Amino acid sequence: MRLVIKFGGASIASAADVASVAGFLRSASGGPNRVVGVCSAMDGTTDDLIRVSSLIRQEKKDDARRTADRIILRHKKAAEGSVKKAGARKRLLRGLERDFAELRSLVDGMSLLGEVTRRSSDHLLSFGERMSARIVSAAVSDLGARSSPFTGKEIGIVTDSNFGESKPLMDTTRLRVSKNMDGLFGEGLIPVVGGFAGADQHGHVTTLGRGGSDYTATIIGSCIGADEIWLMSNVDGMMTADPRIVGDARVIGEVSYAEAIEMALFGAKQIHPRTFEPVLSKKIPIRIRNAFNTEGPGTLVTGTPGSLAAKTVKCVSTIPNNGLIDIRGGSMVGSPGTAASIFATLARAGINVMMISQNPSESSITIVVKKTSLDRAVHALEVEHLGKVIKKLEVTSDVAIVALIGAGMRGTAGVASRALGAAASRRLNVVMITQGSSEVNLAFVVRDQDAEDAVRAIHDEFGLARIAGG
Repeated sequence: MRLVIKFGGASIASAADVASVAGFLRSASGGPNRVVGVCSAMDGTTDDLIRVSSLIRQEKKDDARRTADRIILRHKKAAEGSVKKAGARKRLLRGLERDFAELRSLVDGMSLLGEVTRRSSDHLLSFGERMSARIVSAAVSDLGARSSPFTGKEIGIVTDSNFGESKPLMDTTRLRVSKNMDGLFGEGLIPVVGGFAGADQHGHVTTLGRGGSDYTATIIGSCIGADEIWLMSNVDGMMTADPRIVGDARVIGEVSYAEAIEMALFGAKQIHPRTFEPVLSKKIPIRIRNAFNTEGPGTLVTGTPGSLAAKTVKCVSTIPNNGLIDIRGGSMVGSPGTAASIFATLARAGINVMMISQNPSESSITIVVKKTSLDRAVHALEVEHLGKVIKKLEVTSDVAIVALIGAGMRGTAGVASRALGAAASRRLNVVMITQGSSEVNLAFVVRDQDAEDAVRAIHDEFGLARIAGG
């Protein structure tokens, strides 16, 4: 069995956690199994590295260096506590010292220039996964198995040069990763790969975006033809709602790829939205499991979910802190290209549109964007279109998207009326609604202050607390 197991940052937050993860990898690799470990950065490390880059931009060189030193100290303590054999610990610390020296040099160089480019930022942010992979691999070796650490670049993940949100060049990546992994498996090694990062065709370090370690795991799984991919974190699996909002939220036993993609986009579990792309054609099953509850089955993501998984609604979730823009103009009616010009304007301004709705009269288009992008979006539309095709812009800040997700909604009458009725029963005003032709996702917009009430109302209406793993 070929198995890719990814561990999130909370799973390796301490020396004891690292030792536990190492034991899990060692156990999973027993017999004929071929196992690849993928590691996120230790809990909080990526946030600290982002803080370093922010301090450099603010020209606070000493604060940036002190923050980097705290990161280094945290990893040194984890290394010393997770590897017991003196010789193995010495080799690990020697390797880490090279990483530490490069990290300090990079921070000093960026501080000297007083700027942070997207390329230098990616190189800086990659250190978290690079160091955690080294520590976890050493802990696996400390248990008597053969293991080596690798960066995404070293294992063969080749991406485009879109620093910060790079995409893998899968044909090249597949050739390189499969060749490298076959060689490592042939040597009886357990490779431990730092997630989140790869390298472009010029060898420059790139990152895949937040949550990118999940993406790394599925890229590698696709390349080696894995039998399964396990995404281990600090949650039991995908849930019917955020348990911080709904006290009786339940783990969902099985979902389709289409449902999982929607859940990832709507934050039901913090997974990189492109995580499932590499495995779609090969139908490789993915299990989302809890590293602290390894007896739990978690959530199975598959291309062919069983009949028990065909619930009408599987999950309700929310994305808060957005802004709504209602774009109106009589000259928009029957005018070809109006919508295209509006969205082209927003694209040039770097605005991601999260929801779109247009009424049949064509006299208005309503869009939702992140609140952080709202001012830029309004300014761009006013400069290019106000007084022309657009006669009026109405802006509503502080709105949330509430989404119902479930493949069983397809062709089922009354889902929207039940959802909106549940919201109305709690006197919540819905200001916008959309549903795609796939009918896997039904989304509507409410005020931020009403979002949690809406989630609880819908969770109750569809009896999601009784989903019981189905």
